[in-house]
Amino acid sequence: MPMDLSPHSSSSSDSSRFSSFSSSPTKGSATVVLSIECLKGSSKADEWTGDMLQTGDIVEELRIGNMIVKSPFKNGKSGVQKVLHSSYKQKETSIRVRVRRVGAEEDEFAELQACLVPGDQLVGRKQYVLRAIDDPNYAVGFVDRTEKDCLNLQASRTSRMVSALEKAPLEDGYVSYPWERRMHEMLSVPNSSTFYSILLLPKAVDKAGSRYNDLEDTLARAHAWINASQAAGVPIVFMNIQTESLLTKISGDTASSTVSAGSLADLSNLANTSIYGFEDYHGVDIGVVRGVRLWFSALAGEIPVEIKINDTDTKLGFTISRTEEGFIYISSVVEADNPSERSGLSNLYKQASQASRLLVVSRISNRKVLPWMVSPAGAIRCFDTVSLSQKLSLHRHARVAIIVHVFLWDRRVTYANVGSIRARAMSTSTSSPPNLGRPVNQSQVVPLEVDDQEDLEDDYEIEVSEEPDITLERNNAGEFSFRLRDFGLTDNCV
Repeated sequence: MPMDLSPHSSSSSDSSRFSSFSSSPTKGSATVVLSIECLKGSSKADEWTGDMLQTGDIVEELRIGNMIVKSPFKNGKSGVQKVLHSSYKQKETSIRVRVRRVGAEEDEFAELQACLVPGDQLVGRKQYVLRAIDDPNYAVGFVDRTEKDCLNLQASRTSRMVSALEKAPLEDGYVSYPWERRMHEMLSVPNSSTFYSILLLPKAVDKAGSRYNDLEDTLARAHAWINASQAAGVPIVFMNIQTESLLTKISGDTASSTVSAGSLADLSNLANTSIYGFEDYHGVDIGVVRGVRLWFSALAGEIPVEIKINDTDTKLGFTISRTEEGFIYISSVVEADNPSERSGLSNLYKQASQASRLLVVSRISNRKVLPWMVSPAGAIRCFDTVSLSQKLSLHRHARVAIIVHVFLWDRRVTYANVGSIRARAMSTSTSSPPNLGRPVNQSQVVPLEVDDQEDLEDDYEIEVSEEPDITLERNNAGEFSFRLRDFGLTDNCV
């Protein structure tokens, strides 16, 4: 049989019929009643509608399982909290709350089906709150208020709604993401981006590296580099340019010649300087070098070419060279039954030559082989053709297929003969670019005449120019590894 802790009801049959408001205290009186306090709004802010409980609503009835508790509540909030605690201990957590609020002509009633939970961060662990069954985000609690205060809160609903709108925060958080799977599935080359960049460090004025040219000089050299690359036939397009700060330890003449950044007044002097210094807490002079990073991309994307090796192959059938700007490209192909012909690489080379473009190699065995840095001495750090030719020849000797990625200059290029092309290699490419073809000139790549008999005699042949031989020189402008300067060996046939 249901329990009734209220003097206004004696049986559960009467629980569905509530006494009229005339049995309650006079409106606007100083009588203390149990009121609703909205602790957390619903996901759709439905607490401001008439169907949900609102701050200031007067509690008329609580139903917890078979127990019915009606107003007035003994000991107010503390008495109700004891009842809620007892129910929670008995694992009776389903609760229905009925409230009343002042209407235009007569009082209105609303109900909430909720779950009884500890208050935790909302009101404290020793207090219990109600969370709506259909929206757990919505939580309400109980407070003691005078009936006059409740009526004032109900009357100020519109102004409180506007205030809540102005104060409503936008919350953020962290969500898990399957990075490994996405990097494998969504990239043309698994786990490797198609964003390319080159970092240009400021040019040193003297051999000691104590003074450097300003930022404008570095920007001008970056601009000249990409213009020269495009003019040479490299199918790349400018994406973005930015300054990049690199920390280094400075001393002596370098420390005395750099602009100081010790105070806010010195910031105006840093606009165009390429290096500035400051002193840390230990009295060590720290220098900030402002390099320029130039971002570029393939004009029409890049595609992989799988070069398969047969037991009878003695040549791969193509020659690699390097531009002055550091790009590796296919400079000639052999018209014969060889891996480059079977893979479709020869066909791509012919189309590139007809379009006055270079067939630039961007990756070999999924490793990028593009230029990536310019030292303070002005040398471009890139890959040399000798080591690349040796690696390609080792592939041929071991009969291991080679994956070579090349830059495309036009999405309309026919590459149907290219072996093992991943379909999504072109998925991130831009739409068809404008025709950037230029008249045939001395920088146009044309096939070289190669004697097939001579190719069979040597594993690869090297054209030696009249330029100085390979020399190794230490870069005195910074702590970098040995760099290759003035290559005399420019072309390598494999």
